[in-house]
Amino acid sequence: MHVIVHSSLSSLGRVTGGAAAVADSLVHAVGEQGTVVVPAFTPQVADPDPSAAGVADEQVRARRAAVPVFTADLPSPVGAIAEAVRCRPGAVRSRHPQASVAAVGARAAEVVADQPWRFAIGPGSPFARLLDLDAHILLIGVGHDRNSFLHHAESLTARPRLKLRRFPMLLDGERVWWETLDVGDDGGVHFPVVGAEYERAAGITATTLGAARVVLLPARSFVAYATTRLSELLDADRAKG
Repeated sequence: MHVIVHSSLSSLGRVTGGAAAVADSLVHAVGEQGTVVVPAFTPQVADPDPSAAGVADEQVRARRAAVPVFTADLPSPVGAIAEAVRCRPGAVRSRHPQASVAAVGARAAEVVADQPWRFAIGPGSPFARLLDLDAHILLIGVGHDRNSFLHHAESLTARPRLKLRRFPMLLDGERVWWETLDVGDDGGVHFPVVGAEYERAAGITATTLGAARVVLLPARSFVAYATTRLSELLDADRAKG
């Protein structure tokens, strides 16, 4: 199996060996032919003053200068289990400064290759390649507000919500600020609703591991359902004005 894991270590309760033990268990579970993928997002690689237009004052320039340029070894704050997977020997990481994923296993290099700058979780992204691989989504102690595949589903709708990503990059050795469009944040508005509806419609049965609610979802049918349902909900939002 190829699986993308969204997780909370604390939700499990006490784990002997901590996050590394959970990462070991996941890699063991998928076997030599499987792949474990985790979000390795880096929200710290962002403009700290996005509303400051024009020539910035000295304080804004100092804050922007302190923002790190993304590198493959830059830590991600999205969770201890995800970090443990990212730090495993042989793990590889996609290139996006804010929305990278890390992967280990048989198809890891294929999953992380050539992530687009624009719509980083949309078509042509690691999420699209996971769909091609008929992957699964594993939620360990987290809800669908943490399920990144819902952002992918929204990117496939006709009129997704949008946001501007802005991050520093090195271009020919020069530090520059790069701007690009992406799907906007849900803020817990629609994603939990769509996720819960899908689980009921698909007959998904949750289990409990430690103190965590755990669900395993087939990505293809989930994205097909979520794309249609999000389109309906977003159209309804626009109709309300």
